[in-house]
Amino acid sequence: MRHRPAALGYLRTDVSAVSQLWDEHQIRSLATKLGYDFCGIIVYDPKTKRPPLARVKAQATRLQVEAVITPGADHFDNGVPRDLVRQVDVITVHPEATYARWSTGLVDTNGNAGGVVSSS
Repeated sequence: MRHRPAALGYLRTDVSAVSQLWDEHQIRSLATKLGYDFCGIIVYDPKTKRPPLARVKAQATRLQVEAVITPGADHFDNGVPRDLVRQVDVITVHPEATYARWSTGLVDTNGNAGGVVSSS
């Protein structure tokens, strides 16, 4: 049994490129800052041709996480996916923002889910 909510990290190797280790560090640091029990990072390489979102959602369910933390919305193909936000909060490192499951349901001008409910 966890005493703190859990979080999972997610990044794409093609987006992080040479900054991958830094991005991983930033994800871990933000998870700690926000008080999450950090469960690990899913690193997606587009060369594998496997759908990354399915893996993220499956791991989030299996690990019972409350949030997925990513370096930025650009690590998803078309911004933060609505169906992921229906399952967990999605938190971006830069800019630091939260796409919350319990948001108003409004869609921002880019068609992203829920809009940002908080940022620093």
